Amino acid sequence: MSSPIPSKMKAWIYYEYGGVEVFKFESEVAVPELKDDQVLIKVVAASINPVDYKRRLGQFKAIDSPLPTIPGYDVAGVVVKVGSQVKGLKEGDEVYGDVNEKSMIHERPKQFGSLAEYTAVEERLLALRPKNLDFAQAASLPVAILTAYEGLESAGFSAGKSVLVLGGAGGVGSLVIQIAKLVFGASKVAATSSTGKLELLKSLGADLAIDYTKENFEDLQEKFDVVYDAVGQGNRAVKAVKEGGSVVFITGEAVPPGFFFRLHSDGEILKKLNPFLESGKIKPVLDPKGPYPFNKVNEAFAYLETNRATGKVAIFPINP
Repeated sequence: MSSPIPSKMKAWIYYEYGGVEVFKFESEVAVPELKDDQVLIKVVAASINPVDYKRRLGQFKAIDSPLPTIPGYDVAGVVVKVGSQVKGLKEGDEVYGDVNEKSMIHERPKQFGSLAEYTAVEERLLALRPKNLDFAQAASLPVAILTAYEGLESAGFSAGKSVLVLGGAGGVGSLVIQIAKLVFGASKVAATSSTGKLELLKSLGADLAIDYTKENFEDLQEKFDVVYDAVGQGNRAVKAVKEGGSVVFITGEAVPPGFFFRLHSDGEILKKLNPFLESGKIKPVLDPKGPYPFNKVNEAFAYLETNRATGKVAIFPINP
């Protein structure tokens, strides 16, 4: 028998914009109401992204949903209740996804995200958790893997093309390397990182690992069909692309011939990528400092904001 759903839950919440000090860990937050197309998820794990702290710092104030906010885009957990229009999911299903359908740039994101014991999410944004991944690994993926896949797709990437990934050891970059090679069939994948992370890039499938502390990627004689800039290199990034090629920017300012990529959360893409995850071909990369327990979310953010994380910073367990 499933346990009854409480009316109150623990959650991280902020009532004003600012640094990590504005976070409050509260235990009397109302469990969200379900819309017809949503499921209620008992959250087991979550992960955090730069968009979460940029939002908390007030960088998107003009288009944000009203405060207070429970942050969190990435979720993995168990369905405990389904809305009347939900067709494909049932109670007991283990799922993962990005709870916000459109990126911050498009429209007001959910006021109440995944850093809570329960969250309500539209069925179309979710997929079943890959069988071989634990909840923390699954929760690390949605925003990053969708950004990696959709960004390459938007750049017209296809089999036989080459790509340079700037920030290859980060949450998005580590997945761009793998997806470019294994899903799209890249002819060559190059990627940048600091000295200590070069072996990680190679283990993920990079043919060329560039130490950005020792050489300038834009000075390479070789140019690339696509440059995927996950760190905001702007004018430097466009110097590394072939004529007629494309540069994907996900942070900073887009410089022609590049474009700024805006994520659209989609459970169907997660379903499409699940076989690559379940076969072990694509591997999530989690920062070794994590996962952080639920009561240390503020510490997890303080670490993420140093910009030194490798892969993703996960929060687990949320429902011990």
